[in-house]
Amino acid sequence: METRRGWVTGAVAAAAVVSAACSVPETAPNRAAAARPSPLQACAALTTQFGFPQTVITAASTVPAGTLTIAGSPVAAHCLVTGRMHERVSAVDGQTYAIGFEMRLPEDWSGRFLYQGNGGMDGNVAPAVGAMSGGGALTHALAQGFAVLSSDAGHAANQNPLFGLDPQARLDYGYQAVGKLTPMAKALIREAYSRPPDRSYIGGCSNGGRHVLVAAARHADQYDGFLAGDPGFNLPQAALAQLYGAQQYASVATEPDIASGFTPAERQWVASQVLEKCDALDGLADGIVNATAKCQETFNLDRDVASCSAGRSGSCLTPRQKQVIGRLFAGARDAAGKQLYASFPYDAGIVGSDWAGWKFGASVRLDPVAMAFVFQTPPAGPEVLKDVRAFALGFDVSRDAGKIFATSGPYADSSMSFMTPPQPTRLAALQDSGGKLLVYHGTSDPVFSSDDTAAWYDGLRAANPGDASGFARYFAVPGMNHCRGGPSTDQFDMLGALVNWVENGEAPAAIVAAARGAGNRGGVNPELPADWAPDRTRLLCPHPQVATYTGSGNSERADSFRCQ
Repeated sequence: METRRGWVTGAVAAAAVVSAACSVPETAPNRAAAARPSPLQACAALTTQFGFPQTVITAASTVPAGTLTIAGSPVAAHCLVTGRMHERVSAVDGQTYAIGFEMRLPEDWSGRFLYQGNGGMDGNVAPAVGAMSGGGALTHALAQGFAVLSSDAGHAANQNPLFGLDPQARLDYGYQAVGKLTPMAKALIREAYSRPPDRSYIGGCSNGGRHVLVAAARHADQYDGFLAGDPGFNLPQAALAQLYGAQQYASVATEPDIASGFTPAERQWVASQVLEKCDALDGLADGIVNATAKCQETFNLDRDVASCSAGRSGSCLTPRQKQVIGRLFAGARDAAGKQLYASFPYDAGIVGSDWAGWKFGASVRLDPVAMAFVFQTPPAGPEVLKDVRAFALGFDVSRDAGKIFATSGPYADSSMSFMTPPQPTRLAALQDSGGKLLVYHGTSDPVFSSDDTAAWYDGLRAANPGDASGFARYFAVPGMNHCRGGPSTDQFDMLGALVNWVENGEAPAAIVAAARGAGNRGGVNPELPADWAPDRTRLLCPHPQVATYTGSGNSERADSFRCQ
């Protein structure tokens, strides 16, 4: 996305034109007017002049223009502020905890503030540049004049994953760090620019997307715009499903590596059969399944994928593989048949390396320690770290799934309480405040199910009543893996669309997404099919609409499609 402060230069101009042409203007929320530029007052003085409860500013220095580059473009001069909040010594594990953060304050400020939600188990203060859009974004919020905050969510990298032994560190990771950092960041902006932000936004992908949906439920009055990408808002359940999946794939693996349970050749073959049945459901066979929901009714794993008759060849599946894969796409269940997590849609993106990385790598390395120390109550002992894989493959989902809902002793909040948004399909405070929420999710996300997000949005529609599009919209990204990658058009400007909605009252009726082929300054997606134009564009449509080919025009361009 080629953007500047006006939000409509370069590639984003096309997205803005489509969005404005298709959207219905509405009254802007009764808040501040559109953001106004303002110069930075002082930088180094912030270390001594800024005071906020339980907050220490450790450094504040000017970063000259060009010192930082994003996608090869120099970033303007800004002030880098680092600090920590609520430092304490845990009575449980004796560790010193604090909420570490950094803020980058541009000298030429747009009047906007962005809270950058990071991903994974947090623990690192990522550079506060505000990379809030799709894969290979060409610019970031800092380059567009936002003041940007990022944090470690209350624990350091060397405290991962054992921070889960401390009850307060769990709560900070779940939601309290956002609540503590937000007023501090706004106060720091007031000190730096002699006025508060005109508009405040929060955005992130993965666990960062979860932070956003939690904030939309808990802190609706603190932000004007919310941008959640591939949100793991039921993260403990997703981790449980990952362990279940590792066990299932291990049961059909031919080697110690559980990836041998569903090899790259087999995944490529199944993807080709999905495309055979579903690709043209949107009016064009182009390697993209836009009609995701209809595809699940059309494609049948048992019927449409050949069964191996004489060993695994890469172009068939054994009956046992079909049983396992079908079970996993239908959603993890315990021995009694109780659903533990959502289903996953069959999609062409299962060929992606990111898909394999989460299914066969993270499921035996990352998810086990998250479950052992952060999500289950009481947490496991440190001995789990001696053999994390064994914990993953030996976890009894039928007996121990309830631990993500449990409380015990000092752990007064279950992980399903502190990690998930309360009343996620109501969001009454968000609606009442006039805030706007945009959500996007790759349909081939291997760890957080887009079916879960679609079901959440359907629940939101039903509760509001039947239509939540006045304050919240969900966009599926066909073929995209976790936040980016896969055979998809994974480059788009959701943040620009959100700002336009919040500040101009123009709700996005479609978002233009582009492929990252040769020559893309934001980085090339190596998983694009060879027969795609490197600059292919497509429409992303608000759920439940589907991008459908009009039957004429250049099939590589978004303007040949309509949301229906």
